[in-house]
Amino acid sequence: MALDPGSRAWTGSPESSGRDSPIPRQWRNQLGGEEAPTKDKAYRRYASGVEKALSLFETALEEWADYISFLNRVLKALQARPSSNTPIPAKATLSKRLSQCLNPTLPSGVHQKALEVYTYVFDTIGADGLSRDLPLYLPGLAPTLSFASLSVRSPFLELLEKYFVKLDARSLRPAMRSIILALLPGLEDETSEDFDRTLRLVGSFKKAIRPATSKELTDHHSVGDDFFWQCFFLASITSHSRRGGALAYLVRHLPALGAPAGAKELDDNSQELATMVTSPEPGLLVRCFASGLADEQVLIQRGFLDLLVSHLPLDSKVLQTRVKSSDLELLLKSAVGVVIRRDMSLNRRLWAWLLGPEPAVPENEQAHDPSGAPSEQQHAYLSSRTQYFEEHGLASLTRALLDMIKDAETSSVAERAKPYRICLSLMDRWEIGGLVVPEIFLPVVQSVQRFKHKASSPAEFKEVLRSASVFFDGIESGLIYSEIVALLAQAIGPGNLGTKQRSEKLSLISFIVANFNVREEEMVTIHAPLTCLAALYMLEDLQERQAKGGAETLAIDLVNEVLAIVVSFLDLIPERAFPAPPTESSAGSKALSLSNMDLLKKIRNFYVNEQGNLDASPPPFTGLESGQLLIQRAAKNVYDGDGRAGLAADINLRVRIFLQVLTKTPKQYEFEEAELLSFTDSELSDGKSLPFAAFSSILTLVSQMYYTDRITLPQLSDLVLPLVRHAWSYLSVSEPKYHVETVRCLWQLQTALTLERRDIEAALSTLIVEKKNRDNADMGRTFGVLWSHTLQDNQAERRGSRTATIAEPRPRLAGADFYEVMLTQPLFLVLDALMDERTHLYMNVKSWLNNMVGIDRNVTSTDKLDITSQQFSENDDLDLCLYYLRTMHNVLGCTGELPWTIMGSKHVSTADESLHISTGGEGNDMTLQDLLLRILIRCVTGESETKDTDLVDRTCQLQRYALMILHQFLVRSQANRLAHFHVENILIDRLGKSITGPDPYVQVLLLDSVFAALKLQEPTMPERPLSATSEKYHSSTTDLTRPGRLSISTADHHPPQHTLPPQLLKCLLSGLSAESSQLVLDSWMTFLGGCLPLYGGSIFQIVIPLVETLCRQVGTTFANLRATFGPTTSSAGAQVAAPETTLIYLLNGLEQVLARAHDQLLADEARAQVVKSPDQPQSLFGSMVSGVFQSDIPQGRSATANDRLTVHLAFQDAVRICYQIWSWGQGEDAAASDSSAAASFMYTSLRMRNRARRLLEHLFTAETLECLETIVDIWKQATSEVDKSEVFKFLAALEASRPRQAVPSIFNSIYSRTNPSALDPSRTSTLTISLEDTDLGLFLVKYTQSLDDDAMDEIWSDCIIFLKDILANPFPHRQTLPSLIEFAAILGEKVDNTNFGEQRKMRRELGDLFIRLLAGLFTTRPITFAETNGGAEKSTKGNGADSRDVVGILASVVPNLSKVLPEPDRVLSAAGTISTNVIAPTLRTKTFPDSVTRNTVRLLQELSRLPNNQKSWKKDVSDAFNDGRFFGMDLSLVTDDWLPLLRQWTVTDKEKVPEIVSRITAPTTAGIVFGVGATSARLEADRKTQLNLRRIATLILAGAEDAFVTDLPTVVDKLVELLAATSTSSPSSTTRADVYMVVRALVLRTNPLHLAMLWPVINAEMHAALSSVVAPDNSAASDTYTNTGVLQACKLLDLLVCVAPDDFQLHEWLFITDSIDAVYRSSSSRPIALADEISEDLGSAAATTTSTAHHDDGAGSSYAVAAADGAAQRNRRHVLIGPGGISDDVGLERRDELVAKVLRPFFGQLSIFAFESTYAMGAPDVSGCVQNLLRDLFDDKTMVKAL
Repeated sequence: MALDPGSRAWTGSPESSGRDSPIPRQWRNQLGGEEAPTKDKAYRRYASGVEKALSLFETALEEWADYISFLNRVLKALQARPSSNTPIPAKATLSKRLSQCLNPTLPSGVHQKALEVYTYVFDTIGADGLSRDLPLYLPGLAPTLSFASLSVRSPFLELLEKYFVKLDARSLRPAMRSIILALLPGLEDETSEDFDRTLRLVGSFKKAIRPATSKELTDHHSVGDDFFWQCFFLASITSHSRRGGALAYLVRHLPALGAPAGAKELDDNSQELATMVTSPEPGLLVRCFASGLADEQVLIQRGFLDLLVSHLPLDSKVLQTRVKSSDLELLLKSAVGVVIRRDMSLNRRLWAWLLGPEPAVPENEQAHDPSGAPSEQQHAYLSSRTQYFEEHGLASLTRALLDMIKDAETSSVAERAKPYRICLSLMDRWEIGGLVVPEIFLPVVQSVQRFKHKASSPAEFKEVLRSASVFFDGIESGLIYSEIVALLAQAIGPGNLGTKQRSEKLSLISFIVANFNVREEEMVTIHAPLTCLAALYMLEDLQERQAKGGAETLAIDLVNEVLAIVVSFLDLIPERAFPAPPTESSAGSKALSLSNMDLLKKIRNFYVNEQGNLDASPPPFTGLESGQLLIQRAAKNVYDGDGRAGLAADINLRVRIFLQVLTKTPKQYEFEEAELLSFTDSELSDGKSLPFAAFSSILTLVSQMYYTDRITLPQLSDLVLPLVRHAWSYLSVSEPKYHVETVRCLWQLQTALTLERRDIEAALSTLIVEKKNRDNADMGRTFGVLWSHTLQDNQAERRGSRTATIAEPRPRLAGADFYEVMLTQPLFLVLDALMDERTHLYMNVKSWLNNMVGIDRNVTSTDKLDITSQQFSENDDLDLCLYYLRTMHNVLGCTGELPWTIMGSKHVSTADESLHISTGGEGNDMTLQDLLLRILIRCVTGESETKDTDLVDRTCQLQRYALMILHQFLVRSQANRLAHFHVENILIDRLGKSITGPDPYVQVLLLDSVFAALKLQEPTMPERPLSATSEKYHSSTTDLTRPGRLSISTADHHPPQHTLPPQLLKCLLSGLSAESSQLVLDSWMTFLGGCLPLYGGSIFQIVIPLVETLCRQVGTTFANLRATFGPTTSSAGAQVAAPETTLIYLLNGLEQVLARAHDQLLADEARAQVVKSPDQPQSLFGSMVSGVFQSDIPQGRSATANDRLTVHLAFQDAVRICYQIWSWGQGEDAAASDSSAAASFMYTSLRMRNRARRLLEHLFTAETLECLETIVDIWKQATSEVDKSEVFKFLAALEASRPRQAVPSIFNSIYSRTNPSALDPSRTSTLTISLEDTDLGLFLVKYTQSLDDDAMDEIWSDCIIFLKDILANPFPHRQTLPSLIEFAAILGEKVDNTNFGEQRKMRRELGDLFIRLLAGLFTTRPITFAETNGGAEKSTKGNGADSRDVVGILASVVPNLSKVLPEPDRVLSAAGTISTNVIAPTLRTKTFPDSVTRNTVRLLQELSRLPNNQKSWKKDVSDAFNDGRFFGMDLSLVTDDWLPLLRQWTVTDKEKVPEIVSRITAPTTAGIVFGVGATSARLEADRKTQLNLRRIATLILAGAEDAFVTDLPTVVDKLVELLAATSTSSPSSTTRADVYMVVRALVLRTNPLHLAMLWPVINAEMHAALSSVVAPDNSAASDTYTNTGVLQACKLLDLLVCVAPDDFQLHEWLFITDSIDAVYRSSSSRPIALADEISEDLGSAAATTTSTAHHDDGAGSSYAVAAADGAAQRNRRHVLIGPGGISDDVGLERRDELVAKVLRPFFGQLSIFAFESTYAMGAPDVSGCVQNLLRDLFDDKTMVKAL
């Protein structure tokens, strides 16, 4: 906006003046000082008398009568003026005192007397003098009418009529808004005697400022009234309290801006009236109405609505063309906002405005039709009103509502719900709601959807959803579903939308269905079927377009989303929606013959053109037609769906859709059953890989079709074999993902077939025969899976699958009850494998039988099997050689000792190249046993010469039989004769080779043989089982929990050890690591368990490699198992064996190794104990956990310690890997798993967790301390709180880590790190884990918090003893003491919730310990800890609890002091101790206030909440607050923590502010001397005054609103005293900046009604301070107002302009241009506001304005555009100086820098910034203003520094 070149020149002057006047500089001088002294002696005497009379104001006024006396003295002094002199002496002081006498708190007599003095003054100075001195006298008079009594009103109005109305227009123009505001209170009461007089007076002022050449339009209006109206609108916008008077004036004098009744166009006169009201800124008219419509008073809202209807109709040119569209939207927002009140009187007026005037009906028509208007006429009437709204308001109202919805997204919950409530109310009138709702329906739903992701809590979302749901329920169902269909069309129809946008459309539909009511009768019976049809037809249309290449391939996920939506709608549809067809109907429905596109067009036409309105048009299809179309389309969607996507992606959804339709429609509805059957046949065909989801869906499909009689039993039976063939593939042991689900599917199919049909049994038998003929080893394991899950299938499904919503006619059969129907014949076929030991299946079946589930169920079956399996036919042919071998094996296995005795006694001789057997041996003859052994060894070690598969197989069979017989040789009692052969070396080598061999089952026989051979080498043979395979890992050797330990006597008779082959360990490690060994891992574990005792004392050398290998294998297997159940898993099995079985075997082996090593360790320690004396000294912990004494002999101790260290390291590895397994299936794991395999996942994870838990139970029982430290380390390394909480859940789940075991172990662990010498060696930790005592202390606290209250009974005595032992010597534990204090407090809190034991005694004992712990803490960690912790806390960003900050811990403990210390006096004593040792040193330290942390203030707050503790905490707060360094405190601490604390402090002591005020001394010049001493004294006085003033301001900000109203006179009096200070007084004028801060605090925290006494002082002071900016250097003004003072004065003005108290608005024109002239400068006047004058003097380069007289027909101005955009960016009014505005971060040493960076832009922009803020209509940002003030208060750089 460019400055008008002529705007700086004055065009005329009053006739009484010889020059252009008034001159702005002169106005400022009059306000800032006095005129030059005159030489007239009589005048000087006169002036002296006036000044003397005025001086009495400061000394002689105590009661109201004194004011009248004072005014009489002043009047008498004024009347003594010489007749020749008209100037009033000391007029600035006189005007100030007169305004102070017009204080609302004084009686009306004082007001009348003051007005009498005003009258005399105005009589004296005349019109010219008053024009010149208007800024002096008007501000004091302006507020009068707002509080004047009846006796005062009349003289006041008379004063205005007599003197002010006659003033020059140029003098009145700047003050016009103030004058209007001053008169509006007289218009509030229309029945008042002075109402008409005031009304006329307003009109008089309007005429007074009207240009002389203005054209008169009516009696009351002229073309030149535009400035008056703009000022009037501004006054109405900004002054809430005077809006009633503004309304009264508008009702009478606002010109009607609409066309008169019967006229279509405005005449010229009306157009000029409209231009007058809206020039130059039409937006002010709109904002005047908007603010009135948003008023809190219903009467004012009603009045403005009436004004809208009568004076500003919606179709007026002003609203339609002159104002901006955004302004019209603003008006509509405010107008429709009245419906929130639910007041019919408001709503009626709103409807009348929105729908326009009622059309006039000619009289003759009424005469002809006395009965009333015909329906056609009524329809035309309604149509005309609807058309009126649609033409003039619909688009703007829609945009306004959308803006409200958008703006509300950043507001509170209540504000978010407001647009929904408004929309709901608008629907009361269908003419409005019917047009608006379709446009805003989706944005409302989208807004709620977005809020769901942003809401901080579910309760907030429910609150918003509740309001939105009420709106939703009021919408016609047809409209809702038309929008849903439109969303579907956008998502999958033609268009350029990306995948993300299409997905958002679909997710919005899902959100609507999930959260809103779409279940009304009309919705579920008519609209939901049509919507499903539309979706399916759109998908078919998409498929056709893709087939033709006319559409991009849509992501399969989108198609699935559409199908899922169809499923959700089908769930809503009841069966009654699809009626049965009439029996006599033979002809097909017409709709069934239409093409898909025609059908889709009919649906689209119904929803797009008719908006789904059933009243306007019937639905496109009947219920019968919808059902028939739906079932045909759903069926086609199943068998034709593969054209667009892979089967795996969506077959389950497609089938589910069809099944839902199938079960809800009558059987007479037809579809292509043959096509569906053909589809299932093709999908189930051999060789086709079928995902499980597809298999499950197809099986459910055929079952349901059979249930609904759509297919016959033979047709279902034909599908059984292919279904079972696919099911068999999902039962593979290496893929456990779908085991449970697959078995349930088979029984679901069996349920459909009924118990009489054995089709599944026949199919399974067919498969087993096929697999058995191919020697498929997996067949046995697969059948084992089927068997075990069938026998565990003993009830209906607990977790619903994806098809669970399809109701079945009969409940599914439970496999456990009817297993024989499906599994009898297959079981016989599997057991037949035992008759043929050449196959892999034999080993599988044997292993399965040894470990099978439900062996009791197999008894009858095997009996039958034994009978039938012996019936061989004549055609049976057996291999002769293998037959002999097997016969030999059977004989040796079944007979007793006799054959072995014979073989041992018979010798073999090689005579005549033949073998001769004899009874007695000679020479080199060997026994028959030796010969057979050599032959068998050769068979075992032999290999096939070629790689021919047949030869290799026969070789393997030969080796197997040889090994079986060899094993029988080695376990017989005669086997000790064979020890010298050392066959173990040969067999171990063979075992190592077999690990990489083709047949893993050879390893089983080799392991048995190796074990038997190793036992032969033992020097003394203890009684052992005959076979390693017959030993279970559950033997006593492997049970860590068994009570029987190796006693000393047992250890003494330990058998002598022998050296085992070194390659045995290598072979063990290779076997455990090899992938091929997984299939026979149970045998390896049994072998390992048997070998471990053979190692004896040397076991410690092999523990570490064995445990490492086992843990590595456990980790790898577990990782594979987790990956199997992940969301994406390849179907190909990566492992050769079942991962869960492998994992359990590995854990079994790990447990055996650890158990044996631990047993050996205990035996060695017990043996070492024999040489030790039996007297063992007891430690302080003697009464806690029992342990085993260790030897003190250095040599024995060293060896045993190494062994113990080895075992402990092994234990740690095991604990870590087992904890990892135990954590599986929790939290994120469960969420990330594949939902389709939920049941199998739960089964497998629970099984693994239980096994890991059992091992952990044993480990914890054996070595509680070491295992617990490992768990603590896991907890320490955890990164998230969820992972940390899992540790405590684990400890709670473990029986061996009950609190009675865990807590003493934690105590031992702490002692091991702080004072190990005081602990029994048997209970000392080996410290192999890097844990600090502070870590353990924190863990103890968190663990105790996680315990149930009832657990205190278990640990109470241990805890008390521990704390007593600690307190006996607390120094070593000084780092842990803070945690122990928190621990003791938790104990007290939990014991308080229980009732076990002697409560009184226990709590007293705990209280004593707590007091002693506090004393110990402060003794071992004295005063300086607060300082160091302060630094530590800052570095950790305040995370005090985890960094073990003492202050933070104490702050958390203090609230529970009453539970730890039942006696109130002890609570106070503890609080005093904390205060003395923590708070006081923190506050007194040299680093204060940096030493104060957030936890320090939190501790103070907690202490302040303790009952009867006022004495200690108040003293601490007082000490801190009165410390001079307090105002260097961190600002965030002050805002969040100190202010609430100070508020509590002042609430309990009301005399704080008066007491601080009393410390401030009044400025004095007495005794001032020069020199360093005087300067130092003055600086000290300044600093003290500054501190006290800042304390007052801080307390005012901390208090509630009007908290210090009673102290306000005291504060104001002191401020007035300080404003008299000069640059040389003590204290000096340097303190003015702080005085301004106190005033800012008062403005922010005090109701403006109470500040009336302050305005005269503030006005005079701000004038003087701001004027000093342009004062010459070294002048009195320049010295009095320092740079800091000037800056604070600017901030005070800035704040007043921002907050705009009502009374300040009367004075605002003195400082800024508060009218439209701020933007549109008049060519006939120049700005006289102080800020604008100073800006000109400083040469401001601020934004200038465009000088525009009027806008003829434009839609607003360029300014209005900018202001509106600015309003959109600023939701709240903020100050100009500060964040987001002019930066005040500037050095205050140089005035020129301050001027350049702050003052020049501030003064240049303030007027226009204030106008922008008013135009934007934002609420003041009070919190931001408070923050700015606090930033100034706590800026110690602005404090006076002492010399």
